[in-house]
Amino acid sequence: MNTLTMDLVLSKVNALPSLPALVLELLASIDQEDSNADALADKLSQDQALTAKTLRLANSSFYGMPHQVTSMQQSIAILGFRTIRSLATTAALIGAFPSAAGAGFDMGGFWRHAYATALFARELAPTLQVNPEQAYTAGLLHDIGLLVLVTQFTDHFAAVLAFQSQADQTPLLEAERATLGLDHARIGHALTSHWKFPEALQHAVTDHHQPAAPDEPALISLVRCAVALAVAISPAMDAAQPVPTEVLGICQAIGLDPAASEALVAKVKHHYEAASLLLAA
Repeated sequence: MNTLTMDLVLSKVNALPSLPALVLELLASIDQEDSNADALADKLSQDQALTAKTLRLANSSFYGMPHQVTSMQQSIAILGFRTIRSLATTAALIGAFPSAAGAGFDMGGFWRHAYATALFARELAPTLQVNPEQAYTAGLLHDIGLLVLVTQFTDHFAAVLAFQSQADQTPLLEAERATLGLDHARIGHALTSHWKFPEALQHAVTDHHQPAAPDEPALISLVRCAVALAVAISPAMDAAQPVPTEVLGICQAIGLDPAASEALVAKVKHHYEAASLLLAA
């Protein structure tokens, strides 16, 4: 009775509003250099919500600026072009989705996990020679199909949670497949295809849940490791706890030894302090 068909998913996806032009432009500009910083500042300045979030971050104690930052141009000069572009992409994507979802789903927790995964992905990027911003964006969007499920199919998602609670906390993806006949990775592929995301991002969203394969694209391997690290230290990333052995194994598969993994976790915990500013209303 709760089975979801891909035709029904596609009908909902196709009915969703297009992403704002600014978001699409930010996603398309991942490989562009700092020469577009002035143009980006001008465009971001036209969006009051994004400007407010960016200035709040630039003026936070996290960055310890001695003087008040009052413009997007100053923010870029202080935080850097790439940081501001990543921040704006995150804030804009969060704003593109409803803030409310079905009962039993923590939207704030979803975005905190997505942001943590994005931070880990960006830090892991040099290990696999992946563009750091592409890695960040793939980490941010890795479970975007779940947002379609929890906002457009609330009754179906409630059935998934009910199945989970009765089946010894079966992993979410398995509960979705057992209950609905498909999972949020496939829904994510439908959404990213509809929104014409770059193919590399589409594959990272769809395939990061799959077992590692010797010939898979580096971005998929990277996102899988970033997700494992983010899950391992969730939800608040403030406890002094070691990285679980199974997560260290996933990291070693992409060439990161245990000591480097522990150092990476410490670094991301530090930067994660900015999340509360980024995710605040």
